[in-house]
Amino acid sequence: MTARTRLLVLFVTAPVIVFALVGGVLGKAWTREEVYQDLRVFEDVVSLISSNYVEDVDLSKVMRGAMRGLAEGLDPDSSYLTPDEVRRFEGAEKLPAAGIGVELTRQYYLRVIAARDGSPAAKAGLRAGDYIRVLNGKPTREMSVHEGMVLLRGAPGSKVSLLVIRGNAAEPHPVELVREAPDGADVSGRMLQGNVGYVRIAAFGPGVAAAVTGKANELAKAGATALALDLRDTATGALEAGLETARVFVPSGTLALKETKGSARQPVIAEASASTVKLPAVVLVNDGTSGAAELFAAALAGNQRAELVGERTQGRTAMQKLVRLPDGAGMLISNAWYLTPAGDPIHEKGLTPAVAVEVPEVEFGAPAPTTDPIMDKALERLKK
Repeated sequence: MTARTRLLVLFVTAPVIVFALVGGVLGKAWTREEVYQDLRVFEDVVSLISSNYVEDVDLSKVMRGAMRGLAEGLDPDSSYLTPDEVRRFEGAEKLPAAGIGVELTRQYYLRVIAARDGSPAAKAGLRAGDYIRVLNGKPTREMSVHEGMVLLRGAPGSKVSLLVIRGNAAEPHPVELVREAPDGADVSGRMLQGNVGYVRIAAFGPGVAAAVTGKANELAKAGATALALDLRDTATGALEAGLETARVFVPSGTLALKETKGSARQPVIAEASASTVKLPAVVLVNDGTSGAAELFAAALAGNQRAELVGERTQGRTAMQKLVRLPDGAGMLISNAWYLTPAGDPIHEKGLTPAVAVEVPEVEFGAPAPTTDPIMDKALERLKK
């Protein structure tokens, strides 16, 4: 190995070594020997690149690619942040209020988890599972979720351009959206046929538990004898808000288990004093049900308080921790996550509904379906 190659290897691997030895939060119990063995392979790869690549290697580019690879090997919510992104992430400056109303994750490109009710994204027909290949002219292949969410925000009335891929479509679809400030209530409801009260939880924002309680009581006074709780495409809100809302329905038992590296699983216990809604219920879910909504659904299903009807959920119940690196960059790493009351994983697995419903795919730009098979099945279950 030449002196230049050794310098290259040292430059590229030093931050990786520091992170591997100091981090201790990778979610996998590596022994010291296993760490060094992997780093030796990494060293060989860097040496091979330096010796064989057709032109001089851009050390900064190699380093960023290596760190992104480390993060992507963990889970879609872990990511590498550049020094600028770290400063923005930790800074007190708030992002502009307006956006297009989507939550994002990563899978090769940025991928839509869900579009909020009435948002510009929802009006344009964006759905869970859509890939954003290009965002404001920037390819998203090496873009973190954090960077993507920042680029989507801006002044109300400003525009954002996307190149969207759905399913196996050969050609991406260009979409231009106008940013809007969030509008509409987190919780709404109405009476359905057969004395069923319908409660839509669009987001788990502040005060959602009280809002759900109020809406459920209002429907009960209007004659509702059962509730259909709609969490489809609900992906916004703090995980703790999902647990707080679950307490409204579950009087006793374990709502979830919290697992942190190096610690015993901590049960989240229901509180009898918080349980105020007694009506039988079903919970409507789909592949856009994520985060706090999944914790709420898992708590009710795990305590036989409600049946889940619909599609498998997204699988995002982890909490992230920012680990600073020596060069000012950082790794945003999932350092804890929630499990179901029975101890089953949710993160990257999702929840399998007791009553699975197959929903047909909709081509991009096609009219919205006129039928709702998940709602139909939920009403059928409530009648029984």
